[in-house]
Amino acid sequence: MSDPAPATDQDEGPVSGAAAARLRSVIERVERLEEERKALAGDIRDVFSEAKSAGLDVKTIKQIIAERRKEPAEVEEQDALLDLYRRALGM
Repeated sequence: MSDPAPATDQDEGPVSGAAAARLRSVIERVERLEEERKALAGDIRDVFSEAKSAGLDVKTIKQIIAERRKEPAEVEEQDALLDLYRRALGM
């Protein structure tokens, strides 16, 4: 079974006219946002490189960033469990 040919503006298929234009617009917006995300990821890498060059521990910074995203109660519960497990292991 072969895939149907893509719809064009002149096509009277399931996606034509205004619907095809809307679809194209959505796809192009997503593509632009993905490019922006790539650029931002590069910027973030640069900031981590700067932090490392300044003698900061990047792994710890990433842990703090992840912790700041969580709700305070979730962080408190996680810290309590970590403390409990450490004491159980004699650490």
